[in-house]
Amino acid sequence: MSVSRVPSAKDRLNFLYPEGGPGQQLKARLKAKQVQIGGILDEYARPIVPKLYQQAGFDFVYIEYEHASLSPPDLVDTVLAARDIGIPVIAKTPQLERQEVAKLLEMGVVGIQLPRTESRVQVEELRSYMKFPPGGTRAVAPGYGNSDYVQPSPSNWDQWMVNQDAEVTLVVHIETKLAYDRAEEIISTPGVDMVYVGPGDFSIEMGHPGDYGHPEVADPMEEILKICQNHGIPFGTTAADASSAAKWVEKGALFFETEDERALILSGATQLVNAYRKSME
Repeated sequence: MSVSRVPSAKDRLNFLYPEGGPGQQLKARLKAKQVQIGGILDEYARPIVPKLYQQAGFDFVYIEYEHASLSPPDLVDTVLAARDIGIPVIAKTPQLERQEVAKLLEMGVVGIQLPRTESRVQVEELRSYMKFPPGGTRAVAPGYGNSDYVQPSPSNWDQWMVNQDAEVTLVVHIETKLAYDRAEEIISTPGVDMVYVGPGDFSIEMGHPGDYGHPEVADPMEEILKICQNHGIPFGTTAADASSAAKWVEKGALFFETEDERALILSGATQLVNAYRKSME
């Protein structure tokens, strides 16, 4: 009687991530000009959220960790749940600090998004925390969520570090006038993988709070998009609505951080209640 072989952890990862891993999957799809749509998580860090987001069709999860108060154990469980179903996770780091970045990467987050990026020096510092020597200063901690708890063999550490370096994704977050003025300097920094412009804070900085379509907000954003295109870096933002997103895609945007679970619950619940009320008129 033949006994079927139980798939190894490596087999499972190859099935979920044919490009090599969640970070490499995200970068490969952006390189192929496949627009990636991300669902935001900022209040309810539970494994159910990425699972529902996957069913909805989201391509990645973006964790708003700058403003939200999320417990580390819940965050770890949520990130691992996303990895287990083929969903890459980007997280905004609360601060540019080595240990904070290391913890996010080791729990399985692949993208680190730096809020209020305003200089090349900041980008270089973040890159250093994300990459192993000689390209950076990241400390080795094998066998955590970033490698799905698979330990490298003693003879395979070099390749393991190469693979991990390929997985991490550095996301610049432009949301100030100073960052706009320095956009060329920031975006051209070696190691930048994605550039996100946050229209909320950016519109405030440009003197038109909440008016994403105002020329003094939208035009500078388009300038940033063109700088990204010149350097081959994917540009993303948050669109006011689907029609606005379509216009950004026509201009060359490749990813969106859309709505969080609070907004999605409110929207879905409101539609349901309104439909019931209307049916009873």
